[in-house]
Amino acid sequence: MTKAQLDGLDLATLQRRKSEKWHTYASDVLPAWVAEMDFPIAAEIRRNLEQALELWDVGYPVAPRQTGLCEVFADRMSERWDWQIDPHRVEILSEVVQGIYLALEALSQPGQGVIVQPPIYPPFLSAIEETGRRRIENPLLPGEDRWEIDFDGLAAAGDSETRILLLCNPHNPSGRVFTRPELEALAEIALRNDLIVVSDEIHADLTFDGRKHIPFAKLAPEIEARTVTLASPSKAFNIAGLRCAVAYFGSAELRKAFNARFPRHIRGGLGMPGLYASIAAWRDSQAWLDEVVPYLQDNRDHLMKALSERFPEIRCHAPQSTYLAWLDCSRLGWNTSPYTHFLEQGKLALSNGAHFGSAYGDFVRLNFATSREILTQIIERMQVAVATPA
Repeated sequence: MTKAQLDGLDLATLQRRKSEKWHTYASDVLPAWVAEMDFPIAAEIRRNLEQALELWDVGYPVAPRQTGLCEVFADRMSERWDWQIDPHRVEILSEVVQGIYLALEALSQPGQGVIVQPPIYPPFLSAIEETGRRRIENPLLPGEDRWEIDFDGLAAAGDSETRILLLCNPHNPSGRVFTRPELEALAEIALRNDLIVVSDEIHADLTFDGRKHIPFAKLAPEIEARTVTLASPSKAFNIAGLRCAVAYFGSAELRKAFNARFPRHIRGGLGMPGLYASIAAWRDSQAWLDEVVPYLQDNRDHLMKALSERFPEIRCHAPQSTYLAWLDCSRLGWNTSPYTHFLEQGKLALSNGAHFGSAYGDFVRLNFATSREILTQIIERMQVAVATPA
């Protein structure tokens, strides 16, 4: 087994990448924003891709379902979470965000309500707006040591024309891993209000401190029947650029409605590298992930210690999942947004909190999925920015 390379990443090599993370800002800016890791991919995935290139195997792929990816996904759900699913109700997509957009279009009508719980991954918000649905916000509440669901607000949200609840589980950007009682309370509200739940579970493999992800659709058969689960190896195995994800429909009726609106060719083609890399990730690369997750947890702890000791004005609940920290900078008293201040004064690119909801302009999201050495540079650049008057 080849060990994961986590320490000693070369910044000059990372800067040669053409990915969005490393190609958006000037070379003197250190990027810690978009959700991709800096680590090299698992050896099993790399070997799979190299074999394809050795054969010049870049022709038309076989039909996506014939790759076996649906069955591999079903096997992984069984092995990881003891969740038995029907691979015939799995559809292969290019990405989870595509699944969000298509689910809104296929399973609701323009003008109908869609509930979201900000702060939230920005495509949740853009998908509602750009498909002409009506956004209904039920913001998470900052608790003593974690962000909490406002169940009273959720129970009262919506009306007879509210059709869908968009769930992010685990939650981005707060890093929450929702507990079974929380998910059961969500499920009760979904049943009572006849809501379809579209659950983005892309961060399911990235949980800390012994926490276990609970697939929302696993709670009960009546919940599964009204849930579309979106998943991909792209976040946990760092292969987002290969464009491959899956949607699992908890009932044949949901899948039929989805495919009637968006048959396979409307959704766009898929490339062989993404299909086979996804299989290699879910089937063969768990040992690599077992090294990465504890390293991410240690990075989280290192960051939280630095925040406590160096930046006590910045509030952050330690993320229970993901490799993203949601930083409340409102106590710094800056007259510019923290995103702009960190960028201009620290040459550090973080995600702008305003993109996660209009109430979060004083927040930034920090990606700590990098080597400890680079994370230390991130913290040092934060210190420069905080020491510079706004």
